Amino acid sequence: MIVRLLSEQDARVLERVDDDVFDHRVRADLVAKYLHDDRNLLAVAIQEGMVIGMASALLYLHPDKPLQMFINEVGVAGRCHGRGIGKKLMNVLLDHGRSIGCAEAWVATEEDNTAARALYTSVMGTEDAKRAVVYTWSLAPDPARRESPRNRER
Repeated sequence: MIVRLLSEQDARVLERVDDDVFDHRVRADLVAKYLHDDRNLLAVAIQEGMVIGMASALLYLHPDKPLQMFINEVGVAGRCHGRGIGKKLMNVLLDHGRSIGCAEAWVATEEDNTAARALYTSVMGTEDAKRAVVYTWSLAPDPARRESPRNRER
């Protein structure tokens, strides 16, 4: 098994992905856009030419804070659980963050997601004692509620 960060030249690696690694089918157009932006990080675990795990992250900088890393998600094929793949993926991201001078990395998960919490603890993550409240916004247009300009005028 190989665990490594992908670069823009590695888009073809994502042509063979185990079904339950990502939430949805991987799209070539989105892969190209994602890998083109060097603020996006994608670590993958590859076995026999098939991606069996991934961890994605975003690098960001604020006007008042040094470089930080938000770890978006970790996904490992169900048939590969319990083999330490998630830990290896996390370590690739965290080691890269250290190497480029990130001051902090963080991730959020649900309170009842014991597997994720165990993973983050295993890579020396410190659970924040504060409770977080998460807000979301759906920014995609909802075709069921979309009105034509003519309908709004009536």
